[in-house]
Amino acid sequence: MEERNVQAKKIGMFALVLSMGMAVLAGGLNHQASASERRLPTSDAEIKMSFSPLVKQTAPTVVNIFTKKVVTSRPANPFMNDPFFNQFFGNRFGGAFGAPRQRVERSLGSGVIVSPDGTIVTNRHVIDGASEIRVVLHDRREFDATLVGADERTDLAVLKLQDVHDALPTLKLGDSDDVEVGDLVLAIGNPFGVGQTVTSGIVSALARAGVTGQDYQSFIQTDAAINPGNSGGALIDMKGDLIGVNSAIFTKSGGSNGIGFAIPVNMVKVVMRGLISGDLRRPWLGASGQTVTADLARSLDLERPGGVLINAVHPQSPASRAGLKAGDVVVAVNGLEVDDPNSLRFRVATLEPSGDAVLTIIRNGSSQDVSVPLEVAPETPAREETSIDGRNPFGGAKVANVNPALADELGIDTLITGVIVLDVPGNSLARQARLKPGDLITEINKTRIGSVADLKAALRKGEKGRNWSIAVKRDGKILTADYTL
Repeated sequence: MEERNVQAKKIGMFALVLSMGMAVLAGGLNHQASASERRLPTSDAEIKMSFSPLVKQTAPTVVNIFTKKVVTSRPANPFMNDPFFNQFFGNRFGGAFGAPRQRVERSLGSGVIVSPDGTIVTNRHVIDGASEIRVVLHDRREFDATLVGADERTDLAVLKLQDVHDALPTLKLGDSDDVEVGDLVLAIGNPFGVGQTVTSGIVSALARAGVTGQDYQSFIQTDAAINPGNSGGALIDMKGDLIGVNSAIFTKSGGSNGIGFAIPVNMVKVVMRGLISGDLRRPWLGASGQTVTADLARSLDLERPGGVLINAVHPQSPASRAGLKAGDVVVAVNGLEVDDPNSLRFRVATLEPSGDAVLTIIRNGSSQDVSVPLEVAPETPAREETSIDGRNPFGGAKVANVNPALADELGIDTLITGVIVLDVPGNSLARQARLKPGDLITEINKTRIGSVADLKAALRKGEKGRNWSIAVKRDGKILTADYTL
């Protein structure tokens, strides 16, 4: 019996050793397979793999921009910003607190050569207010540059180099609609003025909004290092094409945190052509809406959240003539998806104001295409810009009728109607009444105001007395105030 137990133990030990040996052998095989996947370079060509050829091709097209701006300042005076002080004394005592002083502010940025004759695209904020613009090329040649045009709403500007006698290298404009998250990219610019610098990364996200104060935001986000001075520089793909103009960074320290933003090149193309021709116009859809959230998607029986639920359509708009209705959900423009009102506005703004655009909509649970004419916003009704005089709460203010064209210029909802305050000069009665540009005038002494003519009539009637009651709409809220003048 004992011999049988000993023999059984020997057989068990042999089985255990055998299984352990098989496990080790299997682990060795797996290790060899893993090692073959993570092998060392086996040739000089593999060792020398580099972005260098791409940089040599594209770097000469990126320039450094240096600007000068003369700023006039006055020594601090604690009373000069006081409305009560200004009401009685104005600027008569300004000299008593020190004469104005002028100082020169210098700034730097980057730009991209887009035409052999020296046409350059950059950010508007790089050259804003500059009295002198100097451009340094990759080969250290220097040129003076003039401003062709700038667009505050997209933060883009076009410059033209002076006295260019030889054709300059240019960067091919790509297609930002072909860009995908994860694509390799290079950022080229002049960070902190240290000289031209190249950084690499990937496309981290697309269609980012809420980054800056511009109206049309659908930024390409990248982790390629972008720092102050990179603004206006190039974001290029692995084909050497320009896919974006570096514009902003998210930072708490002033340096790169791996979150940079570039204006897509498809927007750059449209703005650049408009600034060069002197006729920058954008198509007007004439409809407003909201993002389709998960709750809205459930209530509308949609498969998933996304798109823009149309809330209102201007009766004389292209959207109205195309048959777009409140309750429709716009999910694509010319086959390109839209997820929110900002992306819808961006997609329409990158189209030329001619021909038609195809909007894919969901209506009553069914998908269909709607052809919308691409037209600029109309000047109806006439603006009738007017400076208000007389002793009333609007004295000195400049007002106008809101029409779609003016609303588009101001970056507000193009479906808004009424009378808007355009300007409020200092030392005016309107400034004392705390009115601000952008205020919509809704009532004067309980009389509804719908046009400049209504405003004038109400002011003539009100000036027979001294008491005023006004109401304005500001940031979506109605503000009321009473005055005795």
